[in-house]
Amino acid sequence: MILYEKGIKVSISKETQTDFEYLKTEIGKQLQPDETPVRFVITHSDTSTYDCEVGIFKGVEHPSLNQNGSIFSFHKRNFGPGDLFNVVLIVPTGIGAEIGGHAGDAGPVAKLFAGLCDFLITHPNVVNGSDINELPVNGMYVEGSTLTRLLMGTVGLRKVRSNRILLIIDHIQEDPRSVNESINALNAARATYGLDCPLIVKLDPPLKVVLEQTASGRASGALSNLEGLIDVFNLYSDQFDAIALSTKFETIPERYLDYFLNSGNAINPWGGMEALLTHSLSLLYHIPSAHAPMAEFNIDPYDALIETSIEPRLAAEWISKSYMQCILKGLQNSPKIITDPGKMSSNGTITVNEVSCLVIPDGCLGLPILAALRQGIVVIAVKENRNLMKNDLKLLPWKQGQFYLVENYLEAAGLVAALKAGICPLSVRRPLQKAAVYTHVASFGY
Repeated sequence: MILYEKGIKVSISKETQTDFEYLKTEIGKQLQPDETPVRFVITHSDTSTYDCEVGIFKGVEHPSLNQNGSIFSFHKRNFGPGDLFNVVLIVPTGIGAEIGGHAGDAGPVAKLFAGLCDFLITHPNVVNGSDINELPVNGMYVEGSTLTRLLMGTVGLRKVRSNRILLIIDHIQEDPRSVNESINALNAARATYGLDCPLIVKLDPPLKVVLEQTASGRASGALSNLEGLIDVFNLYSDQFDAIALSTKFETIPERYLDYFLNSGNAINPWGGMEALLTHSLSLLYHIPSAHAPMAEFNIDPYDALIETSIEPRLAAEWISKSYMQCILKGLQNSPKIITDPGKMSSNGTITVNEVSCLVIPDGCLGLPILAALRQGIVVIAVKENRNLMKNDLKLLPWKQGQFYLVENYLEAAGLVAALKAGICPLSVRRPLQKAAVYTHVASFGY
């Protein structure tokens, strides 16, 4: 069983650019029979082509991959949001986002929008800061594939009081100190905020993870030896509600140091591989999952950085040993994933029907944005959150008043406040244009 990414070009037209069945078919033509898409990113687009990078699961036979359709499965929502005003906040992982591309540095943005809505639905990359996780009280911590499927209309979310968390450690052969750091982090969570962890499993042999970069510059990689991980899930499935992973990532030492020493301009080397792994596990088992990386290097980074003041966006990562507290705290109350269509309509379950708007960095394009477009959800793109993606979102077939391009998150917050208040955002700008007036001449056919 192997995880990796593959570059694929898809020809599009105005009729097919938001057609999920078409995308599924065209992507499928360029995959082998034993390759299953688990993540889909459009790195560059124009009016005729999507340049895609597709996360692939190879050699996996699992009932979930057949029972629940593909990542391109789409269900149109029945109605728009009612009394609740819920915001989805996304900062994709591994794309070098100016805000949210490092260690929880989009946390203040999450708090900003949480103060403007009933529920803020976001993913680990936004609030994970190694030993820090400042997820707002009304925040929902949802892994990326689950968030995508929420917008695609194929899953719902239901709040829980707490989850039983299974911790899997796979770096037992590398360094006993790192194993103890992970176990100590887990026990600290049990002692200080009451985490429920019935079991820790040490995986032997470990996962084989190699970090790479894609043609677009995104962080990615390849992962093998998944069989042992799948066995653990199947063996202990009745003992946990969420999964925390602490695995060793192989990377060139210089690349690791460059990430910390390059003033925050380097891409987080492990973010993309983390997303690919958790996307796959959530697709297979429909449970919350999150990952903490143990970077492998052959030099002591403290020697290189002992006299260095770390760039603020990287500081949270640098002060942590295990990188685990953020995922443990997030998973403790991560919502239950509802896949049964009959249960998705029950009271207390949040579905795409209850999503009011989506906030993203400008230029980012993938299934969540295409789904929001098809669902009629308002999308707000933020210019200041610069990143590697090269897509002109204005070219998509938005309905009037559905897409807004703003300068920064403060402007986006004002727009969200206007939407929640139920007023036309243009009504608070000047000059205020007159309403268009048309004369309609009736024709009665005689």
